[in-house]
Amino acid sequence: MVRIALVSAGLFLAACKGDRQKCEQACRNYGTLMYWETVDKELATTPEDKRDALRKKRLAEFSSQLENGVDMCVDQCSSANNDKQIDCMTSAKTAADAKKCVE
Repeated sequence: MVRIALVSAGLFLAACKGDRQKCEQACRNYGTLMYWETVDKELATTPEDKRDALRKKRLAEFSSQLENGVDMCVDQCSSANNDKQIDCMTSAKTAADAKKCVE
């Protein structure tokens, strides 16, 4: 899930003039927001007695998926050229805000 979000962000991203640190921050924020939006929906439909275990499982998966997908997003971002978009992704507070950055 995170990998898909990061790749899609990278594909639509035209941002950050080669600043890999800025790109990494934006990609991590975008991936985090998108992942947890999906997981929160899943948790809402999970029986209450199983939510904690599912949350722990998804947290473990999140770290792995984020690390596997962030490099591709950063590479694509750093070869693009749009500070406005990278700033948008970095400052997004919700998945809806993040999605608007890459539309």
